[in-house]
Amino acid sequence: MRTDVAGQVPVPTGAEDQPNRQLPKYYVVKGHLAEMLARLAPGEPLPPERSLAASFSTSRTTVRQALAELTIEGRLVRTQGRGTFAALPKMAQPLKMTSYTEDMRRQGLPSRSRLLSVGYVRADDEMARRLGTRPRARVLRVERLRMAGDEPMAIETTHLDAARFAGLARRLDDSVSLYALLASDYGVHPVAAEETIETVPAAPREAAMLQTTVGYPMLLLTRHSRDQDGLPVEFATSFYRGDRYKFVAQLRRPDAPPPLGPVLGLEGRGR
Repeated sequence: MRTDVAGQVPVPTGAEDQPNRQLPKYYVVKGHLAEMLARLAPGEPLPPERSLAASFSTSRTTVRQALAELTIEGRLVRTQGRGTFAALPKMAQPLKMTSYTEDMRRQGLPSRSRLLSVGYVRADDEMARRLGTRPRARVLRVERLRMAGDEPMAIETTHLDAARFAGLARRLDDSVSLYALLASDYGVHPVAAEETIETVPAAPREAAMLQTTVGYPMLLLTRHSRDQDGLPVEFATSFYRGDRYKFVAQLRRPDAPPPLGPVLGLEGRGR
């Protein structure tokens, strides 16, 4: 595998030795579009589909397929009735045991949360095991829309043991960091977590709330955190826009000696 067009489009090894007619037409067009994008600033428009089709001597259907892939990859933004634009760079998020508020502050971005719902549910067997409580016990369920400035980024649903965190529901509002509240009011500090990351297609509700397209890939993050005493704190699921987020992890072999210099970040799609 090599990379073509200013490092933008992966091309299978050996493809450079094949005539373009042996590659899918949309793939060739995608390469031309990626080259065009490399010269555009974020927010600059691309020519209309009709003009692109004429420039590349192909059909609008082929151009549309190439544009769709670049949009799914987060390199284009398509707005109904307005056109297609070069996208902003994806937000790089380190994989750390931090809150969303802390993550945004570290990147110098204004973070906002909108409290969508606060209520109680009964724990099934799996939820009871995760939270260290009994089946059918009351569990506090908190759903929030996470934003960077005015742009929606994620939908987060958190479950906590209602008996352990009595009165928490009354303390929550749009401006409160949950982790900060757990620390200040309950003396609980989440210090470790198991987090899993999957890709899922955007369902209609999530797509509408996050201003993306139904069926486009999203990142589903599941976090099970514990406090300083090893007790379960929360079980949370979050849907992140796959076109706006990428995640960075610091990786080391377990048998390797500590590095002498700075550790390079390895980019990956995760939290």
